[in-house]
Amino acid sequence: MPIAPTTPTTLVTGSRGRVGSALVRLLHRGGHSVRAASRHHGDLVLPAGVPSVACDLGDPDTFAAALDGVGSVFLYAEPSRITDFLAAARTAGVGHIVLLSSSAVLAPDAATNPIAAAHHAVEQALADSPVTATLLRPGAFAGNAHQWAESFRSGRTVELPYPHSRTSPIDEADIAEAALAVLTDPRLQGAAYHLTGPASLTAAEQVALLAEAAGRPVTVETVSRDAWKKAVSPFMPEVIAEGLLDYWAATEKSPADVTGDLPKLTGRPARTFADWATGNAAAFRP
Repeated sequence: MPIAPTTPTTLVTGSRGRVGSALVRLLHRGGHSVRAASRHHGDLVLPAGVPSVACDLGDPDTFAAALDGVGSVFLYAEPSRITDFLAAARTAGVGHIVLLSSSAVLAPDAATNPIAAAHHAVEQALADSPVTATLLRPGAFAGNAHQWAESFRSGRTVELPYPHSRTSPIDEADIAEAALAVLTDPRLQGAAYHLTGPASLTAAEQVALLAEAAGRPVTVETVSRDAWKKAVSPFMPEVIAEGLLDYWAATEKSPADVTGDLPKLTGRPARTFADWATGNAAAFRP
């Protein structure tokens, strides 16, 4: 017998992503009504019985159908048409929006910082909206380590411009569980949460943990800013590359923040990066 939904239908935007897809599964498993949304939704791999809908956060023509009958939304930060999205959400009767933001908005220059600006703009739009908003502000994703996978698989050195830069990487599964908590518990809604992993680690330490998990000895090579920018230029705009380099340079001398917000929401400690590395080790082997 199917479990009766305990909350209004939740629209999960970005259901193709690691956080969105995990959240869809968690909501469905918990008996909550969920609708998966993506720009190209037809080929989403979803649990049986979960409907999907086209929703392009840059195309207002897709908003009304996606939001029809929806009570809450898990939203990715896409600022280009956020005013239109919020207007459509109000028309549809949406009462709660959970934003996947970024801890970069906590920086003093968040409005102009190339890493933070998009998240900051959407947060400001939500602050000006009557819809209740809950802000999830994770730092570095553990999954960002996939950028080194090809070097591991091919036996090349891992090139790092700032090997001693520090982050507290958070498992995307933990972000999804935090989102589940704030979507389903009204007591947690309407606040902002700074989500981190359980430890501050340097980039080189993360590489070492991956090498141990994958059983692949690997060498770290320090490269110049210009060399790193050239290497990523085929897939990363220069302004974003510069923003990342500046961020890494600024985080070399002090530990990354580690907060208690994730355990507060999920009721358990955050997953470690070592655990993430073990669970994803296959991606770093030939």
